[in-house]
Amino acid sequence: MRFQNPHYLGSRGGPKRREAGMATVLFIALLTIMLLLVMAESQALFTLHREVKLLEQQQIKRLNPSPTNQVSIVTRERK
Repeated sequence: MRFQNPHYLGSRGGPKRREAGMATVLFIALLTIMLLLVMAESQALFTLHREVKLLEQQQIKRLNPSPTNQVSIVTRERK
């Protein structure tokens, strides 16, 4: 009596084809993880850019006070 190998799938290549399929699944999983990391990094960069912009506006406002309380000095030229 002869038993068939359970990993043999006929003339399609057997275990080699299964290994190639597993490699494809692994590649897609790694690609998905990388894409998620890139998206998270992009979101973090966007948030940092917005925060730097806000800090810059606050510093400009602090260092350039409004001219409402300033005294204007007018000098006359003598002839």
